[in-house]
Amino acid sequence: MDQFGALTVLAFLILIFLGLLASAIKIVSEFERAVIFRLGRVSGGPRGPGLFLIIPFIDRMVKVDLRVVVMDIPPQDCISKDNVTVRVTAVVYFRVIDPVRAVVNIRNYTQATAQIAQTSLRSVVGQRELDELLAKRDEINHDLQHIIDEQTEPWGVKVSIVEVKDVELPEIMKRAMARQAEAEREKRAKIIHASGEFEAAVQLRDAAELIATQPSAIQLRYLQTLTEIAVEKNSTIIFPLPIDLIEPLRGLLNRQSKGE
Repeated sequence: MDQFGALTVLAFLILIFLGLLASAIKIVSEFERAVIFRLGRVSGGPRGPGLFLIIPFIDRMVKVDLRVVVMDIPPQDCISKDNVTVRVTAVVYFRVIDPVRAVVNIRNYTQATAQIAQTSLRSVVGQRELDELLAKRDEINHDLQHIIDEQTEPWGVKVSIVEVKDVELPEIMKRAMARQAEAEREKRAKIIHASGEFEAAVQLRDAAELIATQPSAIQLRYLQTLTEIAVEKNSTIIFPLPIDLIEPLRGLLNRQSKGE
């Protein structure tokens, strides 16, 4: 019985040792880091990736994911600088660059980043007019990224990209913008038409001045017009006869009548 009892105790000790060894061995993936707390205090820097040992019942390990987190900002009802109500949605890309600060300085860095992103989005939209929200999207994205990243930096979180996905307008504002765009296009059409009329008038004036210096030019123009009209053989052509062509004939008739 004594030998059997000794073997039992030995087996029990071996099981305890194996259990402690199993709890001491930790494995961290390539995209993770481990923050070790020894008696409540941070022990060194982040551990990993790979296999390492901790002291059972003394060390406590917290894993931190280093991969980029893609987080949608829920639709935010905002009022722009020119008092237009809009609903804006955006997306934020961020990741942890300092695991120790992400664990020690903030309780839940994901939730905190989401709240900061929402408040920053409403603040930036309130400082911009509606036209800027629609036309200067890159500037707004840059401002949002800078503001959010500055506030999350003490938590060891790096915000890399912030993109405004959609700006939803009220129906009455959409109709007003459609009328404005239509009026703008009509204005440009009238300006282009008036410019064309002006250029045509200038060209006609120059052509008239040129023809006036050469009387025979008008005759050539008549003949060219007749050639263009004669293409349609089923048309009746009424061609004006210039008075200058009749003058020599009238002079000849006058001379003949005086001679008689």
